[in-house]
Amino acid sequence: MRRLAVGLVLLLALVAGLFQLSRAPCFQLVGDLVCRVETDQRVVALSFDDGPTAQGVDAVLAELEPRGLKATFFLIGNDMEQHPQQARRLTEAGMELGNHTYSHRTMLLHTPGFYAEEVTRADALLDVAGRTGPKLFRPPYGKRLLGLPQAVDAAGYTTVTWDVADNVGAHPTPRAYADDILSRVRPGSIVLMHPMYRGNGVEREALALVLDGLAARGLRVVTVGELLALRGASD
Repeated sequence: MRRLAVGLVLLLALVAGLFQLSRAPCFQLVGDLVCRVETDQRVVALSFDDGPTAQGVDAVLAELEPRGLKATFFLIGNDMEQHPQQARRLTEAGMELGNHTYSHRTMLLHTPGFYAEEVTRADALLDVAGRTGPKLFRPPYGKRLLGLPQAVDAAGYTTVTWDVADNVGAHPTPRAYADDILSRVRPGSIVLMHPMYRGNGVEREALALVLDGLAARGLRVVTVGELLALRGASD
């Protein structure tokens, strides 16, 4: 009985450890992963997850385009199927598109074939939307262990996470939301925001405050691809 109890404790510890590893933002066992870039240049990569939706694309482009800024959008395949014109709007505006899987299901405990299909189905839709530049992938909820990174690597993608993520639903006002992001950002950061869905009103309204705050700190907004090009470079 004691051996059984010890074995159960060890199994639970292993499961807990694997769960923590699955969502570690700056480490994975297979393939290229980037959560930030160490650089002396005062730049920050701005990224948006999910969609595309008309509501989200309208709100984000309304803030980025007048400022002459470009950012990276990690899009979901089935949303691109439903709203192909919104994905094309992003590429036509010069934005960078990344792969956020086809279904946005949690990418744990599936077969190799499932992971490969999730990546390649979204990949094909990104090509239809006119995606250019590096092949960038972001796992839903940041979770991955072995199977997903192997499929991502085989498809020629770099996995991109973040070092500054928004806390959706945690802030009552756009100002509080923006202040939280701005308190954590630094040169070389990859910032994650969620503006796409009906419940993301605070996130959409906060974007202008985030952009103004970055500019006030002397931080220039770039795409993830532009930031990755600085790896190993210095001023």
